[in-house]
Amino acid sequence: MITFVEETGSTNADLAAAVRAGERVNEGSWLVAERQNAGRGRQGREWFDGSGNFMGSTVVAIKAGDKPPATLSFVAALSVFEAASDAVGDGANVQLKWPNDVMLEGAKLSGILLEMVAEHVVVGIGVNLAQAPDLAERRIVAIADFVKPPPLRDFADDLARVFARELQSWRDTSLSDMLERFLALSIHSQGAPIRVHDADGEFVEGTFAGLEESDGALRLRLADGAERVIRAGDIS
Repeated sequence: MITFVEETGSTNADLAAAVRAGERVNEGSWLVAERQNAGRGRQGREWFDGSGNFMGSTVVAIKAGDKPPATLSFVAALSVFEAASDAVGDGANVQLKWPNDVMLEGAKLSGILLEMVAEHVVVGIGVNLAQAPDLAERRIVAIADFVKPPPLRDFADDLARVFARELQSWRDTSLSDMLERFLALSIHSQGAPIRVHDADGEFVEGTFAGLEESDGALRLRLADGAERVIRAGDIS
């Protein structure tokens, strides 16, 4: 079920508050806003509130035997990848970038934020359908830069459908299978040089050495041959 609201501060904050208050928030329910005035991205960034863009959140109830909650970022990224690919058709190239970025012609298309709340994970997703911000530090793009964007409600329906399927796959198959799919659709290749801005604000350079099969963390091979495992950060 998808609930649409005209405006809110943050769909993630709204669902998190409902879970904390003990309200019944069924897995598979979505809250989608036409406008957000307090959206957030990873590492505390603000998320651009562009009219006509997708801004929504859903909740996953963590069950016994589920994989590490942080790996739901791959569920979200693969879901956005498919929904965005459906939207652009043959109009542009969609790829993934660790940890959960969806790229369109090499520029960032979406933002994904996971928050753990009382044995639930609130998954927030923003996708630039109609417009993108102009930022000096990174290239941001919208689907409308290449093709006519889908109506918000159509995109929401498609994303919710794909997310439900990917969530079931996350529960039913091995994490390594999902990570292999992610890498096959990504910009990453074994041994390619990368620069990582980690969660501590440090920049680390090395070459791509794959993902940890236990939780999808990035393996970075340093110049001296040692490997460093990074669980949160941005690749530039």
